[in-house]
Amino acid sequence: MKFSPPSLPTWLLAASLFGLLWATCFNGVAPVDAARPNVLFIAVDDLRPELNCYGRSHIHSPHIDALAASGMLFERSYCMVPTCGASRSSLMSGLRPSRKRFTSYLTRADQDAAGYTTLNTHFKNNGYYTVSNGKVFHHRDDSEIGWSEPAWRPKASPYRLAVNLDLQARGGKRQRGPAYESSPSEDQDHADGMTAEKTINDLRRLAKMDQPFFLATGFMKPHLPFVAPKKYWDLYDPSEIHLPPNAQVPQDAPAEAIHNSGELRAYHGIPAKGPVSDETARNMIHGYYACVSFIDAQIGRILSELETLELADNTIVVLWGDHGWNLGDHTLWCKHSCFESSMHAPLILRAPGMPRGQKTAGLTEFIDIYPSLCDLAGIESPEHLQGRSFTPLLRDPVTPWKVAAIGRFQAGDTIRTDQFRFSEYTTPKGAQTARMLYDHSEDPLENINLSERSTHADQVQELTKLLQTGKGKDKRKN
Repeated sequence: MKFSPPSLPTWLLAASLFGLLWATCFNGVAPVDAARPNVLFIAVDDLRPELNCYGRSHIHSPHIDALAASGMLFERSYCMVPTCGASRSSLMSGLRPSRKRFTSYLTRADQDAAGYTTLNTHFKNNGYYTVSNGKVFHHRDDSEIGWSEPAWRPKASPYRLAVNLDLQARGGKRQRGPAYESSPSEDQDHADGMTAEKTINDLRRLAKMDQPFFLATGFMKPHLPFVAPKKYWDLYDPSEIHLPPNAQVPQDAPAEAIHNSGELRAYHGIPAKGPVSDETARNMIHGYYACVSFIDAQIGRILSELETLELADNTIVVLWGDHGWNLGDHTLWCKHSCFESSMHAPLILRAPGMPRGQKTAGLTEFIDIYPSLCDLAGIESPEHLQGRSFTPLLRDPVTPWKVAAIGRFQAGDTIRTDQFRFSEYTTPKGAQTARMLYDHSEDPLENINLSERSTHADQVQELTKLLQTGKGKDKRKN
């Protein structure tokens, strides 16, 4: 006799099918696949690649170094725009900046890239539980539909409110506190210490879910003011703190490339214009280093918890600085420029099944992060993405790769090739006003602008063309 399974009542079968359809299709959300890798997405504000793992042995960054040793360090990774909101919006949307899109630190992805699916939203739509702690987007409520729960940011600690960012009445004007300070408080008394603690608690909670997670954590330091607990200041000998070797305006640099570093001028003790004293400069550099080590310790705490929870083997970890920062380079104390020191930022990634302890010199753009994470998670990338997945570099660090990385800041468009950095400044109507060319094979600190020298006319012409054709156009109208 042939066996026939008992049939379900018609109403129950229909209800079951409808429930399955609702769970998998409602709002574009894909079915949960617990076998997919988790993602730990770590952003660090104003982090230049001055880390031990990047060859800067004077920096104490053991935990970031360990992450690099267990994954891939991208030696030449570049932001799209060297200012917070714009850089993050470009990375999270996967779109290139333009003169009218992603222009300032106040940029919002849900406005400048309205209608495009951001990275967090795409992972949420594909079955991930998405969480945001600290500064991920510049605005906490930017692209909020992409988070499974409201984005979280720490409240300012009593110490931070009382001493460091307290607006002070001076001469009838309200002014910020000092630009740097060695804090007598503990890690947990600072906002970034709170962010690390929140992330650790979230890892414990997420580890119990039958669902992969996308956990984004954004640290504020080493952003101004350079305030960190004293123990991190004590890692550095003040007598070993030196001014940068490129502290002068580059020879023949145009006026468009240099400015007054307005962000710094808001802090007490900083002159309204002109150079800061050598003592102040050394103290700020010392404070920046201390902040880097402070953040390194917070990252170490999180990565240690990932191991303790036995999540590390199935979690993609990506760490990136949203842009570089000038510590007196070219007279600048800011990120706002087209120089290498502003555009170059750290990128480190560790992924399950990928080789470990490698470095690549392949030119990488931050818009490549979105498609790369999709690729590594087994998720189809949205069609609008303008970056390129760098997973081939993870498998083979010397595979032929991009010929250029392109970015911009305000009126300047800039391109980095294997040998050169070329920048072109234009009016809103596209008329060129100035340009810069630096040969990194002979002048890695960008001290001599070669753009107007007849010996480099061919390179200028070639790079101008490459810059104009390589900026890329959106697949839909801006």
